[in-house]
Amino acid sequence: MLAIGCHLSTTKGYEAMGRTALDIGANTFAFFTRNPRGGNAKALDPADVAALQKLLGDEGFARLVAHAPYTYNPCSAKERAREFALQAMAEDLQRLEMLPGHYYNFHPGAHVGQGAERGIELIVDCLCQVMFEGQRTTVLLETMAGKGTEVGRSFEEIAAIIRGVIARRPELDGLLGVCMDTCHVSDAGYDIIGDLDGVVEEFDRVVGLERLRAVHINDSKNPRGAHKDRHEVIGGGYLGNPELGGGESVLQAIVTHPALRDLPFILETPHDELSGYAEEIAYLRGLADR
Repeated sequence: MLAIGCHLSTTKGYEAMGRTALDIGANTFAFFTRNPRGGNAKALDPADVAALQKLLGDEGFARLVAHAPYTYNPCSAKERAREFALQAMAEDLQRLEMLPGHYYNFHPGAHVGQGAERGIELIVDCLCQVMFEGQRTTVLLETMAGKGTEVGRSFEEIAAIIRGVIARRPELDGLLGVCMDTCHVSDAGYDIIGDLDGVVEEFDRVVGLERLRAVHINDSKNPRGAHKDRHEVIGGGYLGNPELGGGESVLQAIVTHPALRDLPFILETPHDELSGYAEEIAYLRGLADR
């Protein structure tokens, strides 16, 4: 069965997230490690985290995808911003040891005029400091749309970060992966509408399919190559709307592709109510089951 869910709030606790996921038909979900705009992390209740861990096992959940706040920029031109990202990411990874075996996804950051090469160096440096041998969380670099000076707009940039970390700390090799965002990849210029197989093959050639661990499944408000990163509800944008060149067959190809179908899928579509995610979960699972 397709493993699919959406972002859920930690406000009512960790076990509550799991039960909410079940209520909307999800068997995985994402959550921010702290307020998505930054700030201090809320203290964890070990009993609450343990209750979620038990629920996940009892109900057969797929791996979860914890998400770093958007405010982290490990390749900022400002030392203070880099230090904040380093400190917060290190803390996030230590906290996630209480919920072992899942994923920690982050946006690589923006080089802000320093150049992609320098940005990659700084991201590598950050990861080499915050990750530790024996950690039980896999860190995922998210593919980006290429807005502004974002790093990670191409598979080559993602691969360069991974290579850089492994060169310095080879013991971290098995702890690095990638989360592919369908909106971002399309906005970055990859033709997942007309040539999904070709995109997957290119990812395999440049990064390696063994690194692909999760998918953010989102429609896009913009055509391929727009570099704008504006998510749309499933079926409402260029990927899923036939009037814009996409369609149901594109979405079905994504959730049934042999390289993708067994990964956890996370929706980041613009809904104000959980009912919207419940509908998309049921719809995409139906496409996967056809």
